[in-house]
Amino acid sequence: MVIPFSYTVRNLWVRKFTTVLTAGGMALVIFVFATVLMLDAGLKQTLVDTGLDDNVVVIRKGAGIEVQSGVERAAAALAESQPQVAFAEGGRMATSKEMVILINLPKRDVARAANVLVRGVGPMGLTLRPQVRLAAGRMFHFGSYEVVAGSSVAKRFQGAGLGETLRLGGREWRVVGIIDAGKTGFDSEIWGDADQLMPAFRRPVYSSVIARLTDKAAFDSYKATLESDPRLTLEVKRERQFYADQSELLANFIRILGLSLTAIFSIGAIIGAMITMYAAVASRTGEIGTLRALGFRRSSVLAAFLVESILLALVGGIVGLGLASLMQLVTVSTMNWQSFAELAFSFRLTPNIAIETLLFSLIMGLVGGFLPSVQAARMNIVTALRAA
Repeated sequence: MVIPFSYTVRNLWVRKFTTVLTAGGMALVIFVFATVLMLDAGLKQTLVDTGLDDNVVVIRKGAGIEVQSGVERAAAALAESQPQVAFAEGGRMATSKEMVILINLPKRDVARAANVLVRGVGPMGLTLRPQVRLAAGRMFHFGSYEVVAGSSVAKRFQGAGLGETLRLGGREWRVVGIIDAGKTGFDSEIWGDADQLMPAFRRPVYSSVIARLTDKAAFDSYKATLESDPRLTLEVKRERQFYADQSELLANFIRILGLSLTAIFSIGAIIGAMITMYAAVASRTGEIGTLRALGFRRSSVLAAFLVESILLALVGGIVGLGLASLMQLVTVSTMNWQSFAELAFSFRLTPNIAIETLLFSLIMGLVGGFLPSVQAARMNIVTALRAA
């Protein structure tokens, strides 16, 4: 015979205080576990979504990031004049020769400064990034000392708000607009005219060339043409892959550190569940003897106690996941270890993370309840009834 599921549920309800304490401990572990995965997913989404599959990035070979790259003007001209490059409206090449540099700005809310990326773009810079839109003010005029700031930069840094003034490269630059890049990396940048920013920072070369190809299939030939040219020392990447690579170092650190802490906490939660189930077995010795005397087999008793432990863990998992989901309302900022600039991003809960989190809670319940369930199943009927 199989012990009714309602029996297991009632036992958890009767022992409310113990159930709450044990489920609470598991909820804390699940909260940490889910938060780490959400942080990793949020970081990757922010950087990966910064790039588009249709665009390519041309940088100096071996540079890895735009800040460390230098593309000579002649090389940039060759990169944008290849037949694989598409034309935009008006017959202009769909390219943007860009300069990227790090500056240090003071924050608004704390007495310290942080690095911010300043990006000098060409006239097609905004056209090549349809995910970037003007949220307030207007776009800067090319040929002027005007810039637009990403929404995250405008909120967090002094002088970066609409109508304020920034001192960049020894000159005063007026912030005439705020751009919203849909929670991508461009929200953490300041944009201006590349041809004005380069002399201000004494940069004789570009950092990169952004180009849109005629179609995705043209990437391989475009890449081969530029990288095989002995006159050039260039590297070509799809824009989406370029930004995905920049997330790896920080994402791996967050994942390793977070999962290490989760492993430590989970041991404590499993031990707590085990203690709870051992106490349940000890306090219900008479019940176990009665169940066995009524004809319930050892496997039924083992299954009943194991299901009870799993349900306990599932309750903790649902509570922990619910609390972790609230973290999506929070935006955090940290230094991107690849570009050394501050990057703002949000936690992101995906269906895969929710499934992985609940499976992890079930595994904790299974491991924590296995030995106590075995003890209950192996209990001698006569001894159990006498103990009652």
